Amino acid sequence: MASKLKIRVNERVTEIASAPDTPLLYVLSDELQLQGPRFGCGLAQCGSCSVLLNGEEIRSCVTPVSAVAGKSVTTLEGLPQWYAKQKKLRTVPALHPVQQGVIDEQGFQCAFCMSGFLMATVGFLKTNPNPTRQQLAHGISGNLCRCQDYNKILDAMMRGAENLRRAASHA
Repeated sequence: MASKLKIRVNERVTEIASAPDTPLLYVLSDELQLQGPRFGCGLAQCGSCSVLLNGEEIRSCVTPVSAVAGKSVTTLEGLPQWYAKQKKLRTVPALHPVQQGVIDEQGFQCAFCMSGFLMATVGFLKTNPNPTRQQLAHGISGNLCRCQDYNKILDAMMRGAENLRRAASHA
């Protein structure tokens, strides 16, 4: 049975009408029309649906919408605002530094999995801002790419980590 819930997504509080056990992914994509998180497997195995919940990566396909009440959800679309808030920037950049890393390295073929890799990387870099390539590969290893171009993806995520460190040193 649907009930009204207030959730914070990308720094905006929105009232939705969903059953409390509805997967967050369905609310984000169907009700809020966000395209960042994607349905991949529905079993939290591929990472395509990853979002940040209070800055930590979660799989939205298995997270009931009721579990995010009172918390902050960030999707791919909200990464620049989330970054600006975290760094207390006066203006919101066009892209998060990790998103820019994808552009710098042309990191994906079809990009279906891109959002998941970005969210996993951003979440990982909160705890390890200067990872080795091997550490980052391990940190985001729960994400799958249908094109299987993991080397190129890792190049982009490492560039994103470098962009993030560079931005921090200029702040």
